Amino acid sequence: MDKGNMTVVSEFMLLGLCHSWNMQVLFLMIFSMLYLIIVSGNIVITILIITDPHLHSAMYFLLANLSFVDMWLSSVTTPKMIADFLRENKTISFGGCMCQILFVHFVGGSEMVLLVVMAYDRYVAICKPLHYPTIMSLHKCIGLVVSSWTIGFVHAVSQMVGLVHLPFCGPREIDSFFCDIPLVIKLACIDSYNLGILMNADSGVLAMTCFVLLLISYTYILLTVHQSSKTGVSKALSTCTAHISVVVLFFGPCIFIYVWPLSITWVDKFLAVFYSVITPLLNPAIYTLRNKEIKNAMKRFRSYYMRSKGNI
Repeated sequence: MDKGNMTVVSEFMLLGLCHSWNMQVLFLMIFSMLYLIIVSGNIVITILIITDPHLHSAMYFLLANLSFVDMWLSSVTTPKMIADFLRENKTISFGGCMCQILFVHFVGGSEMVLLVVMAYDRYVAICKPLHYPTIMSLHKCIGLVVSSWTIGFVHAVSQMVGLVHLPFCGPREIDSFFCDIPLVIKLACIDSYNLGILMNADSGVLAMTCFVLLLISYTYILLTVHQSSKTGVSKALSTCTAHISVVVLFFGPCIFIYVWPLSITWVDKFLAVFYSVITPLLNPAIYTLRNKEIKNAMKRFRSYYMRSKGNI
């Protein structure tokens, strides 16, 4: 292709979830409600953990960070998707597309590492309870959380280095509701097959490494507790079930998108919706509905609010 006649693409066209206007109106109402629940639910959890002294421990510090990450993971793509349900031409600027990719991989990579940190926290709490306050000190927790954000940032930047310099001059339609590397890289004007494999491998290595570490961690926890007592098995299962559920729900779609792509458009869209909307929605419910301390904190907050309202 003659580079002198190439037209630089300044924006991309998102095809969205569907083409039916009636379905888009339905999705507008559904996803608007879900996003409101995601943001409000994760904010409530974060505020409860910050303000309630009973929740000032390593486990809840990490849970507050997970809620914060979940809120931003959904916020990178969902508001744009909701706004596009009202538009016939769903466009996104080149810069906006690159920023969306950067933050999806930044926040998503950070959450992967954070889930590993939370598994380590459960390992120490269950297998080494006497040393838990010393090992999982506030200083250690802050360092682990900063490390998760750092790894997520390095991962995202490594993805962007190979992407931003690609020439985009022809097709500009992305058959999804947001920009992601496997879809955008196909629109480049040069043969980017090898680069696509390399970038998917980058995401795949991070996802699979974290996933394997999580499986090893929870397997070791259950085996260790099983050797000590039968009642301990039940307690460990109760404690770890929520974490294991989150791991499966979060890593499953990521693995099928980056490690073992199916190349079926509607499946890719479903998986993208799952990890950007459904998982951040389920995390507050999974971690709070079965957590007695969170329930008690909500009761204390409600009682305090009612007393304050009565004194006005």
